[in-house]
Amino acid sequence: MTADEGYDTARKYLTESAAATWNPDAGTKVLSATGIPVGQDVTDADTTASLQVSGQLVAGVDERHSYARVAGQNNDSSDFTFVRQKDGEWRIDRLAPGVIMNETNFRNSFRQVERFFYTAPDPSSVVSGSAGQEVLLADPVYLRRRIDPLTSAVRALVDGPSVWLSPVVRTAFPAGTTVDKVSIDDNRVAHVQLGKADTGEPMACRRMATQLFYTVADQGKGQITRLELKGPHGSCTAARGDSPSTGPGALAGSTTATQYYQRADGALVATDEVRPGDPVRGVLGKPQSNTKPPLGAFAVSRTGSQAAAISEDGHQVWSVPLSDSAVAMGEPVLTSPAKGGDKEDGFASPTWDGRGDLWVVDRNKQAPRVVMVRGAKSYTVPVEGLTGQTVQALKISSDGVRVAVVARTPGSAVRSLWFGLVVHDGTPQAPTVKITALHRAAPTLTDVASVSWAETDQLLVLGKEADRTQQLYFISTDGSQSTETQLQSAESMLTVSASESRGDSLTQTPPVLAMGEVKQTDGKPSEIKAFRLVNNQWRETSLIDKPRSFFYAG
Repeated sequence: MTADEGYDTARKYLTESAAATWNPDAGTKVLSATGIPVGQDVTDADTTASLQVSGQLVAGVDERHSYARVAGQNNDSSDFTFVRQKDGEWRIDRLAPGVIMNETNFRNSFRQVERFFYTAPDPSSVVSGSAGQEVLLADPVYLRRRIDPLTSAVRALVDGPSVWLSPVVRTAFPAGTTVDKVSIDDNRVAHVQLGKADTGEPMACRRMATQLFYTVADQGKGQITRLELKGPHGSCTAARGDSPSTGPGALAGSTTATQYYQRADGALVATDEVRPGDPVRGVLGKPQSNTKPPLGAFAVSRTGSQAAAISEDGHQVWSVPLSDSAVAMGEPVLTSPAKGGDKEDGFASPTWDGRGDLWVVDRNKQAPRVVMVRGAKSYTVPVEGLTGQTVQALKISSDGVRVAVVARTPGSAVRSLWFGLVVHDGTPQAPTVKITALHRAAPTLTDVASVSWAETDQLLVLGKEADRTQQLYFISTDGSQSTETQLQSAESMLTVSASESRGDSLTQTPPVLAMGEVKQTDGKPSEIKAFRLVNNQWRETSLIDKPRSFFYAG
């Protein structure tokens, strides 16, 4: 692909009328490979000719630069009409809008860019603490590599969010805002000059500058320290430390990313990379040998002040404070009539958003459902778009507006991965919530064993493709798979856990945690062990007793 912004080189191969009307920005079709058949035989007397480009459509980028992966086998073809000019040369006279390329050319020509928008307010939340806190949300787009990267990223931000994400985000940029100039000086300060934007009002200016800072800083991989925004009526600045409660991942929890594991005796332990850990406060930090029924899955809230526990039989869910005052389990917040003894029935997959809401999947085959627990009340959450499938697991993002869903068709072994939006409505007294706008992610995966949010816009997935071994994948919310980070094989792994929490630097990434089955060479039964990913090497972790699970908050 040419490096000129207006595709001027490509237009030289078009007739004058086609060059004037062709819109390359209408979108991009990505084919697994492009095939050009022999097509029409042309004689010296012919003045027109037709050609068809065909292939398997694997993805597309729309006119707003949003990427979408295409599931299944999709034959695609595009027709081109050529006209012989007076000088004897052939030019394309008719062609479809947009651009067509194969996967290799697409990867070489486009790059993923993250723009940042504010989460929309939840009308049903009580505005206190993190419940009413707005945070910045990543919205990925694909932009051309060799075109001024900073300016194109800023323009994509000012243009507004993707169609998919728009129901749950807001932008500070008024309609009609233009981008006049973008530059970075020797002191690593970015300078952005906008037109038709009200930079004279301090709060509005700072909100725009904050969106710009994180969008531009993402291009510089943390090398930009500050951003200065200028407009027709004033200026302002933004830096990473100015609004820490608003930054991406601000609701993910402590920047130290505390790790948790469940000992063999059932006690919940908090640990980190330098110590074996201490039992959490309260009843969940005690051995569970006398607990009836015994406890299975745990999930710790993002603040570390509360934990959810599911009974091993999947019938009950508790929400328990991690404090000395919690001397007993109390009454369960949820119960399910699921059939006892069926590991694929009952409650599973507890997960917390950063606003204090607990999410749980009830796999009761007679009445499957997703439930949100807010305080002492529970609400059934409709899941739109999963025709004929049921939710087997989910993982909510820290911002609380995006969710990864693992679904399965009854009677099928295939577990598919989906991304959806969480839309809140109603009032604090009568809240409503639904999961909507589902789109398929990683359609080539036939099994998904474990998922975890690893970035504000990236999911770590333990899964496998048909007839292949289990692998780890980083998958963006637009469905694209990261090729920059290659992780070691994960054939023996059972679960993985990552964290959205970050320190002051974008490079401070907490290690991935995993539970894996280790086969013994002496004929003894396999052992389940805990691992950390350090410098892209899996290292066995020495924890007290034999851990049953190993995970981050959320």
